[in-house]
Amino acid sequence: MVEKLNDEARKAALAELSDWDHAVERDAISKHFEFADFSEAFAFMTRVALIAESMDHHPEWKNVYNSVDITLTTHDADGLSERDVKMARAVDALLG
Repeated sequence: MVEKLNDEARKAALAELSDWDHAVERDAISKHFEFADFSEAFAFMTRVALIAESMDHHPEWKNVYNSVDITLTTHDADGLSERDVKMARAVDALLG
């Protein structure tokens, strides 16, 4: 089973991640992305989906035209885990 991050690890992870917000009530992280158009947003989602599948860790997300909102939490851990942090890093790496 995946373990939930302790307070110290969570604080360190959030300090390292750029523009990811912590939803305290869910112990999740989320980020909003905007692109030039729907095609760019969908292409980004496709790349994220391939990473998620390879990590066996799938985001909650929403797409409206040129925007994508991603939320990461580990349901098995009942909150934020290292898997979420790794996924957030991989998502950010897509955009350089």
